[in-house]
Amino acid sequence: MKKNLWIALLLAAGMVNAQELALVKKDGRFGYINKTGEIAIQPKYKVAKNFSDGLAAAEENGKWGFINPKGEWVIPASFDDAKYFDSGICVVSKDKKWFYIDKKGETLKSPDTDKIFDFEDGFAFVKRGEKVGLINAKFATVVEPKYDQIKSFHDGYARVKNSDRWGIIDKTGKVIIEPIYDDIGDYNKGVAWAKNGTVFGLVIEGKFKAIDGVVKIWDFEGQTLTYAKKNEKIGFIDTKGNWVIEPKFDKAKAFNKGLAPVMIGKKWGYTNTKGDLVIQPAYNDAEVFSNDGLAPVKEKDWGFVNESGKMVIPTQYGITAGGFGGLVALFRDDEKGFKDGVVRVKNEKKWGFLKTDGTVLGNQWFEQAEPFKK
Repeated sequence: MKKNLWIALLLAAGMVNAQELALVKKDGRFGYINKTGEIAIQPKYKVAKNFSDGLAAAEENGKWGFINPKGEWVIPASFDDAKYFDSGICVVSKDKKWFYIDKKGETLKSPDTDKIFDFEDGFAFVKRGEKVGLINAKFATVVEPKYDQIKSFHDGYARVKNSDRWGIIDKTGKVIIEPIYDDIGDYNKGVAWAKNGTVFGLVIEGKFKAIDGVVKIWDFEGQTLTYAKKNEKIGFIDTKGNWVIEPKFDKAKAFNKGLAPVMIGKKWGYTNTKGDLVIQPAYNDAEVFSNDGLAPVKEKDWGFVNESGKMVIPTQYGITAGGFGGLVALFRDDEKGFKDGVVRVKNEKKWGFLKTDGTVLGNQWFEQAEPFKK
């Protein structure tokens, strides 16, 4: 019996530590709500940031420290500024110096770098002179500083630049695509779009395949189709560079749930993978379907349609991406729509979260709100 109770307590503690919380502002102070809409940490901070890696930076008496999901101070507020934890490491500043700390608040020995960079997905840049490389969360060198530029990792791969030429590396630093292209997109499913001179195409298994007449290609973003521009029109190609939907749209966005937003004239609707319009162009703007099966569409304001085109949440909300004066992480495009059952929206100068049935999470609106993080 005691053993079962102990296991239950451990599981409950794990749920507290793993739960997602959203940063909100109420009555001029910042706090956090949970996924049921309840206040998890009372709005009492003058300034605070999103949770990341289980901790959130908050200000107290003009100094920054870190709280856990229970609102307990785990690292006292003693820093002049603080960033976000990743892989147990965070960048903070004190006395005009930036350095790394661990989750105990202890200073970590800085790597050999001319500038301290944030960790992201377990990696951080190091810079020596004009060149950049990568270290992992153990401060071991993964890539010696030899590139002019390295972009953030995306699904385990990063774009790198040398002498105005772009290529792709993986998380071990192995070169997947040699940096020989004038431009390159994210590597996904063994393919990346690239620009070779003035010609656009795909790099497939290390070989460049030109696509005749194309002047722009967008990233696949985890899908098997992406959109490309030819003769001032947009169509869709597959990972082999074949046209699946001939260029006939004025604008387009990514597929998800088998549907993609497309614009004809000045109105947006949705096409299926055969190029058939399944939701007629009737909206001033439209965004990609979420995994919840809903997509934001705009008339004067934003609402949400389901996969059959039925308006399930009326167009009366704002979904503008943005942060609180640079104090919190900016939105990614996929956070304009539903994510894990909730979406952040604006209604009459207040921010809150809608559930997929259109009801307001916790029946609460806030002066400001950020996406759920943990």
